[in-house]
Amino acid sequence: MNNLSPTPYEAAPAALLDDATVRRLARHCMAYRDPDDRLAAFQLATALLPFLGLCAVLLWSVSAGLWWPLVLAVPAGGFLVRLFGIQHDCGHNSFFSSRRVNKATGRFLSLLTLTPFGYWSRSHTLHHASAGDLGRRGIGDVDTLTVEEYRALSAGAKLRYRLYRHPLVLHVVGPPLYFVFFQRSPFGQALPAREAWRSIMALNVSMLLAYGGLALLVGPVTVLVALLPAALVASWVGGWLFFVQHQFEHTHWDESCDWNLQQAALGGSSYYVLPKVLQWFTGNIGLHHIHHLNSRVPNYRLQACLDAEPLLGSISRLSLGESLRCIGLSLWDTRTRRLVSFAAA
Repeated sequence: MNNLSPTPYEAAPAALLDDATVRRLARHCMAYRDPDDRLAAFQLATALLPFLGLCAVLLWSVSAGLWWPLVLAVPAGGFLVRLFGIQHDCGHNSFFSSRRVNKATGRFLSLLTLTPFGYWSRSHTLHHASAGDLGRRGIGDVDTLTVEEYRALSAGAKLRYRLYRHPLVLHVVGPPLYFVFFQRSPFGQALPAREAWRSIMALNVSMLLAYGGLALLVGPVTVLVALLPAALVASWVGGWLFFVQHQFEHTHWDESCDWNLQQAALGGSSYYVLPKVLQWFTGNIGLHHIHHLNSRVPNYRLQACLDAEPLLGSISRLSLGESLRCIGLSLWDTRTRRLVSFAAA
């Protein structure tokens, strides 16, 4: 085998890792789950202050009739992705050592990320508890059918599923609609409306006060033109990240009777190998197999956890180029245990 060939663990980690090895890796990750409040505060400041500064420049430039600074929406969107990663860690109570500080930080950041902290944290916790379980799909994941389920659908249902999985819908139109609009309503969510009502409506009221007050100062058009592009960039990046974290060829799904949390975490979550600058903006979330193996490891300790255990660096690896080939994968083939395209099915 030459040096360019993938290791066996890259090809099918869940099938080749025995239970003892998985338990050993889980114990290894336990050593990295303690938060560092100073590092967390520094990370929050170095993401929040540049983002707010870029927003101020965007608001000023649009109100002054200058349009070229709108290119700053791209780095502003990058910082917003990083802030979402911090909010995500706060939802796991892993960013700061204090549960109260995590909640306060997460709720504040929800004003910027447009994502209701309480509801999202609840649904995301259920996602961690059921990822890769064919019997518990539908909460916090991308809708995925098996080949058999797809073949059993009516013609109309097949068309709806194909439209949903179309790249234009799933990666371009869908993420902004979800983050900007769908998260504003407590109805039609994965969890019952009564569980979503308080969190979602509280954020809606807070957004109305914050952005409404800003609109009174500089004008609603200025606020929309200046700030919406950054939200769009962040939603596209965030939507893509969530897709490639679980939707890759050698991912892992099992029936409920055979499902194992730790096996699903390692085999069904990718190690997305990104350039360092992109890894920084995405808050190390590409090390998703470690995050699912132990969600209490804060993002700023994921790399150290990976570096200390070489085997973790060879599991479920997915390069930037390889991830683009995941776009056409839409169905889980229970026979070959791979995610496949409609044509292959």
